[in-house]
Amino acid sequence: MELIVLTDNNTFIDRYFLGEPGLCFYIREERDILFDLGYSDVFIRNARKMGLDLLQTDSVVLSHGHLDHTWGIDPLIRLHTEALIEGQPLIRPQVIAHPGVFKTRSFMNLPQIGSLISREKMADCFDLHLSGKPYPLTENLIFLGEIKRCMPFEPAYAMGRFGNEHDQGQEDFLPDDSALVYRSATGLVVIAGCAHSGICNIVEQARKVCGEDRVRSVIGGFHLLDPEPARLEGTVQYLSTLNLESLYACHCTDLKSKIALAAKLPLQEVGVGLRLEF
Repeated sequence: MELIVLTDNNTFIDRYFLGEPGLCFYIREERDILFDLGYSDVFIRNARKMGLDLLQTDSVVLSHGHLDHTWGIDPLIRLHTEALIEGQPLIRPQVIAHPGVFKTRSFMNLPQIGSLISREKMADCFDLHLSGKPYPLTENLIFLGEIKRCMPFEPAYAMGRFGNEHDQGQEDFLPDDSALVYRSATGLVVIAGCAHSGICNIVEQARKVCGEDRVRSVIGGFHLLDPEPARLEGTVQYLSTLNLESLYACHCTDLKSKIALAAKLPLQEVGVGLRLEF
């Protein structure tokens, strides 16, 4: 498997790409896959600089419905629409996600922090596979479905509400937050979006789904933003038991948390332009 970072909060030094507070990974594993789409068209612009043809992407996986992971849907639809107008060759991709990914979401004074594209409009443009259960994209790359929250130091927490500010909908505990796992010959590679469900909960689900205890690497957003001490300490302690080859904490992981992780784990630099092979 090859993984290329197309969107992250940071870019590599002396690599002239664009960054934004969002996430998008390009994955090659028997097929071409986009994991999350960031906040804007930055992933498309960076892909062009890297010589990647996103019109040949087979699948789009959405880790959850927040704006920094789904608002790139609109520019992707525009890219495909313009290609159809010009008669360019393209693949109509399948979109894989939890059924709740397209729900309207609000947070504090923000009326919409969820997807701007509805499920119905998405289905007009791309093929949808929405499921809360694990789903294999290839023989060794699996969408994990709804994550069981079992770690006591990673309790479920609400972030805003379903519906807009006028609906007064139910609290949003991000049930749609999911991830990918790649099954390599020497252990699992866990690929997270924002890890609202808890990065350790995600790793545990990956181990159970694959029937494999060995974890080789973890990459993605860990949602450690000024975390409670118990959460940060529990995360470091749990990950330290895995004997990881590498750890790539990016996007929504703050400096304090990275320093704590680096003290006991093989933390690596992440930025737009990073290429990994497993």
